[in-house]
Amino acid sequence: MIRIFPLLFVILWSSAFITTKPIIDNSDPFSALAFRFSIVTIGFFLFSLYLKQKILVNKKNLIEAFFSGVLFHGLYLGGVFFSISKGMPTGIAALIVTLQPILTNVLSGPILNEKVTAKQWVGVLLGFTGATLVLGFDLGTKIPLDGLIATIIALIAITSSTIWQKKLSNNLPLSVSNMYQALGGVIFHITVIGFFSKPYIDFTQTFIIAMSHQIFLVSFGAFTILMYLIKKNSASKTVSIFFLIPATSALMAWLFLNENLTNLDLIGFLITTVGVYIATRE
Repeated sequence: MIRIFPLLFVILWSSAFITTKPIIDNSDPFSALAFRFSIVTIGFFLFSLYLKQKILVNKKNLIEAFFSGVLFHGLYLGGVFFSISKGMPTGIAALIVTLQPILTNVLSGPILNEKVTAKQWVGVLLGFTGATLVLGFDLGTKIPLDGLIATIIALIAITSSTIWQKKLSNNLPLSVSNMYQALGGVIFHITVIGFFSKPYIDFTQTFIIAMSHQIFLVSFGAFTILMYLIKKNSASKTVSIFFLIPATSALMAWLFLNENLTNLDLIGFLITTVGVYIATRE
């Protein structure tokens, strides 16, 4: 079962890009994320009680998990949602975030004392090349400056969160850690709404379906798998599977949204798959 976790994670995480736009069309990004992670916090709280996990933890572990949530659920997802709401093409936003494994490989050596081999670097470079081919660079697309800045902030946040989670936030049961991380996301987005944004959610059928998908399949499913993989594997190897996400998202968009999938996309998908295999195999 554990061997299928990386594949399951890629499928679930990639599907989030398909449902982000319907959410943004019916709400402001920070209200949507505050609503999402309020439910996620309650869900992990109840699950922790069911497993009879210790909810009240020491201050150090609480702060570590909370800050990880601020980075991941707050700055990363907030940056991605905000950039798309400002007109950033989803594919280009995904491509920028796909730089994460490269940054993680650069930093995991000096920070985590992980040995990143030449084979892994070859895999990373192949993965990034393939992801670039899949998403492409639409030079005619107008990229909003605030959207670009938000996406870069999201990239830095998800890289920092991955390393932080591996180095410091590995001392709590998974459900309890996820609960405090989700709470960190809630507090972050409520703070942003209080100072910078006007809250707005239109609970249309489309919004409810898309939000339910992101709560149950992405936050409860994919994120838990990711935290498990980070805990059990090296950070550099874990994040290499992220290179499969742009290609998988493009394939899903072709299947469900009737978006074009060219021969160049298929070549890029193949190169990405080979790169991830090289970077992550024993």
